[in-house]
Amino acid sequence: MPKVISIVSYQFLPAKFGGQKAIAIFNKYFSRFVELNCITTQNNDPNAAEGYRVMPILSTSPLRYINPLNFYSIRKQVREKQATHLMLEHPYLGWLGLFIKHFCGVKLIIRSHNIEGKRWKDLGKWWWKILLWYEQLTHRRADYNFFIQQEDMEYAILNFKLDSTKCILVTYGVEISQSPSVEKRKLSRDKICNRHSIDPNDYILLFNGAFEYIPNRNALDYLLNQINPILLDNDSFKYKLLICGRNIPAHIASKSFPNVIIAGFVENIDEYFDATDVFVNPTKTGGGIKTKLVEAIAHNCNAVSTRNGAIGVDPAICNGKLLVVADNDQKLFAEGIFQVSRIQADTGAEFFQHFFEENIARSAAQFIDNF
Repeated sequence: MPKVISIVSYQFLPAKFGGQKAIAIFNKYFSRFVELNCITTQNNDPNAAEGYRVMPILSTSPLRYINPLNFYSIRKQVREKQATHLMLEHPYLGWLGLFIKHFCGVKLIIRSHNIEGKRWKDLGKWWWKILLWYEQLTHRRADYNFFIQQEDMEYAILNFKLDSTKCILVTYGVEISQSPSVEKRKLSRDKICNRHSIDPNDYILLFNGAFEYIPNRNALDYLLNQINPILLDNDSFKYKLLICGRNIPAHIASKSFPNVIIAGFVENIDEYFDATDVFVNPTKTGGGIKTKLVEAIAHNCNAVSTRNGAIGVDPAICNGKLLVVADNDQKLFAEGIFQVSRIQADTGAEFFQHFFEENIARSAAQFIDNF
């Protein structure tokens, strides 16, 4: 059994949001197939980890990304745990991983959540080319490259000149292997309707995210100011649009939008997914797979997404439940909501075969064990 030390350079426990869940859930299932220890920052809660040990020994200072003393503390853990592999979440600590690889003889895994250089280019950062170069260097010198979505893997193989045999898709996964039952969804729907005074005959639409993230904030503005007015023009379509998530901008939270309910951060987002008829994902910028879309379809929601928002989710495996439209066509997006609201199909086995976390983690472990 491989002995893996994972390094996560920021807070992810307890996992509440998409990126945090992407790590915590993967680690939980990966630890069933490898001996896993995780080195992370001091603001993580080790008791929130399931199946693996967490060592919160990294500083929370921004200087942790360049602190050479981290080499000694991590080398100590690699030797004590007799690790065979070191896994970095993101390439930012690539320099450190390469030093540990050289001096400790471990195999280096880079788990990419996005092509970070491209993502920062989209966000308008002048230094994106420097990061892209560093990212390429790190991936090329790694022994294994995990990618969270297919398009990123294909880009990296082509542009970073990676050996494709050292690359594997290790996507974001869900912990359920089939959609919730009709009874469970009805119970959640009744609860959400009562909580927010929604007419039981209305369609429930949902958009959620962490709104301090600029692409999510822009998507929310687009949804409320350009798509919702088109929905309102259809008198026969009765609906309520729920907005869930942290850090909703004050100019939105303090304003009243017709047929819109600003729920803010909710403790149990699964309950809202179960209650939802149509999940909407109008995200037009930002890289990587949108974890909220995967979760929504797993919970049997029909969904409409922009092309950017559907990166990493193939409509062909969604049994007709995902409609993808152009990034800047608000009319087509609204018409898509009307269209998918009538779909009665359930999310099928092919979707869960691809996105069930246990399958994903097993494949990743076999890949590094057999290579």
